[in-house]
Amino acid sequence: MIKREFKTVKERLFWSYANLAMAHTAVEKNQEKYIKFNYMIRSKLYKGLCNNTMNVRTLFDDEKIKLLLGQKCSYCGSEENLALDHIFPKKYGGKDTGDNLIYACRKCNSSKGKKDLMEWMISKEQFPALLILRRYLKLVIEFCEKENYMNSPLEDLRKLELPFNIDFIPIDYPAPYLLNMTVK
Repeated sequence: MIKREFKTVKERLFWSYANLAMAHTAVEKNQEKYIKFNYMIRSKLYKGLCNNTMNVRTLFDDEKIKLLLGQKCSYCGSEENLALDHIFPKKYGGKDTGDNLIYACRKCNSSKGKKDLMEWMISKEQFPALLILRRYLKLVIEFCEKENYMNSPLEDLRKLELPFNIDFIPIDYPAPYLLNMTVK
């Protein structure tokens, strides 16, 4: 397998988002491995995002899904002792807006604390549900666009204190994850 090198923030984030779309289509079709169709989805989306002929879907789509799923922990599925969790921690500038808030049980919320969502999930040796990861990526992309970081070298972001860590953003979603991933 060829290791992909990224020079800019945009390249890394758009590759991750395109791979997420590839994984999402595979999960929706109950696939155990990727097929040509999935790779075509990734390729077309990545190219379209990079040349501005396609866009990342809005957070509004995720808000509709969040309302339909009801009140349960976005991390473990518990319906007990729910609180609101900031995807981007307030400590790092995360806002008290619907886009940045999800349900979490008190146990998960306390465990995550002020950590980056992906850092926390990796420390637990877990992978977030696709919808949570999609929301997280959209927030990261939106943040980087607003702050004009998209064309910056990756190294520049590593030097800043941000509400996310660029190195924890997954760039690949290996097929074995498909068996454990859910869309919800």
